[in-house]
Amino acid sequence: MKNLTDSFFSLGHWPSAGSFGFNTDILSTNLINLSIVLGVLIFFGKGVCASCLLSDLLDNRKQRILTTIRNSEELRGGAIEQLEKARARLRKVEMEADQFRVNGYSEIEREKLNLINSTYKILEQLENYKNETIQFEQQRTINQVRQRIFQQALQGALGTLNSCLNNELHLRTISANIGMLGSMKEITD
Repeated sequence: MKNLTDSFFSLGHWPSAGSFGFNTDILSTNLINLSIVLGVLIFFGKGVCASCLLSDLLDNRKQRILTTIRNSEELRGGAIEQLEKARARLRKVEMEADQFRVNGYSEIEREKLNLINSTYKILEQLENYKNETIQFEQQRTINQVRQRIFQQALQGALGTLNSCLNNELHLRTISANIGMLGSMKEITD
């Protein structure tokens, strides 16, 4: 220890005190450097201890880290809340889409059934109209045939009467009919 204190106070004892050079004694040079640094700190620090300064730096760093962690936690909480809201909106939209899909399918089925029913009704009406038209045409044809048969029968009867009747028979038939009409007139009077 004596050598150590001597190296600090007896600068003239050094062999290279008059010239510039490197001191290769590591132990003595480290001690000199430490003593200079401690002296500068004590002189300029005036009572500020190195551990207090280091403690303040560490406390500041700790506070910044804690503040950053709190801010990160708050941001994380906000992000989780927004994520849950987005998931809830997504579920709601999916449920609405499913409801629209179900309603759409049921509406399509209803429209399909309505279309089928109205088509059956139209077909039934067309069938009834067709049947009525057929019946009308059959009745008209039957009436035309009857009328032709009646006309042909009447023409045949008139032709037979005309060929069978001569003038004398014709006059007698007319007088008999006039006589019958006269007797009918007397009965009604």
